[in-house]
Amino acid sequence: MPSYPSSFKYTPGHEWVEMSGERAKVGITDYAQKELGDVVYIDLPEIGVRLQQGDSFGTIESVKAVSELYAPVSGEVVEVNNALKSNPEAVNADPHGSWMIVLKLARPAEADGLLDAARYAALVK
Repeated sequence: MPSYPSSFKYTPGHEWVEMSGERAKVGITDYAQKELGDVVYIDLPEIGVRLQQGDSFGTIESVKAVSELYAPVSGEVVEVNNALKSNPEAVNADPHGSWMIVLKLARPAEADGLLDAARYAALVK
């Protein structure tokens, strides 16, 4: 059974968020990358885009499907992991280390409503 970093928060839609002060790194979980299969393309937003919790911030394409990516918290995109555009398979190799965007948080308390690692692991069991 995969382990999910206990310092992260998770959405029922299989995104993770790592909070650090007023910033949050966002990616997809190990469960999500396994369900998708081999990732072949990732479309990410531009820096400066403002997202509300639950907004789509891009898409991830695998050999099986194209899926929307959703913001687990509200904020402004301040960094984009452009390396994933040329190396999208990194998400398969290291999903919890392959962040996609960094948000400057608009409402940090939103993270309190997300799942902790134990609750997420139980959800996907």
